[in-house]
Amino acid sequence: MTNQINLSRLPSMKDLKGVVEPFSKAETQTAVRQLVVTLLLYVIGWVAMYFSLQVGYWLTLLLAIPTAGFMIRIFIFFHDCGHNSFLPSTRANRRLGFWLGILVFTPGEQWWKSHAIHHATSGNLDRRGVGDVTTLTVDEYLKLPILGRLGYRLFRHPLVMFGLGPLFMFLIKHRIAYPRFGKRETLSVVWTNLGILALAVGLTLLMGFQNYLLIQLPVLWLGGMSGIWMFYVQHQFESSYWARHPEWEYIASAFEGASYYELPKVLQWFTGNIGFHHIHHLSPKVPNYRLEKAYNSDEILRRPLTLTIRESLRTIPLALIDEANDRMISFHDLRQMKNMPIAQPGD
Repeated sequence: MTNQINLSRLPSMKDLKGVVEPFSKAETQTAVRQLVVTLLLYVIGWVAMYFSLQVGYWLTLLLAIPTAGFMIRIFIFFHDCGHNSFLPSTRANRRLGFWLGILVFTPGEQWWKSHAIHHATSGNLDRRGVGDVTTLTVDEYLKLPILGRLGYRLFRHPLVMFGLGPLFMFLIKHRIAYPRFGKRETLSVVWTNLGILALAVGLTLLMGFQNYLLIQLPVLWLGGMSGIWMFYVQHQFESSYWARHPEWEYIASAFEGASYYELPKVLQWFTGNIGFHHIHHLSPKVPNYRLEKAYNSDEILRRPLTLTIRESLRTIPLALIDEANDRMISFHDLRQMKNMPIAQPGD
């Protein structure tokens, strides 16, 4: 890719260190307060959903919305534990993260390893494939056989990615130990699966299997869909940074390849401030509860792209990396560029 980003206008790591470092320390009191309040609200949401079953399932589904929001917030704590940023102690982060992983159906060590690779390779065209959303370049897509193109189009379809994707990821993909990781990551999958099973059995004995499914599935689906959307929109926008490995720059990947997703305060709370995604990529050691303070501390951290909810919806059709023009494009854009019909599922 011909990198059109002027890297000279980006701050250096030396410049940024003094700005970000003051916010890169975990605070036990703040973390524990966050944890206790959120877990309590999550339990209250579950109890409310259980009793709402006696009124009508429409009310249960309505209550699933805030309960899923609490689950997203728990996932952010789990995520921070993997970066050793939620609590000051590495051991405490690992232990707490394991138990939170059971609640969010995600094996800690394996997911954290994959996510660390994502941080180290985000926007690197030569190192895609681990911890990211599968994204092809225009040339790669055009070289696929017809079935390959159909499969990729189907995968990138919003109903698949945000509809079926959450259940596939949290019920199936996260239950599998992958050979590319080590023994510790494999054991985390095994123990997390056993923990999820134990919790499911306990709740089934308490409320019945059907009631458990009627509560757990919509919460997991809504929470997973929101989580996938947050991850997607903060890396898949038109001007998102992509570069071949020799030209790839870490700071550029954070400042140009991750957005600031400006959300209403209530949604910012539910998503654990992860909307300040460029700061998180710049320094994963900044815990969720200090990201906003970091953002407001210095103008240099307010330079990256800001996306509002309305603007973020325009990213949905984007599916391909146009290396020649340093941008992401849709299948419709490609059709116009090449003046050729592109097969669609169902054609």
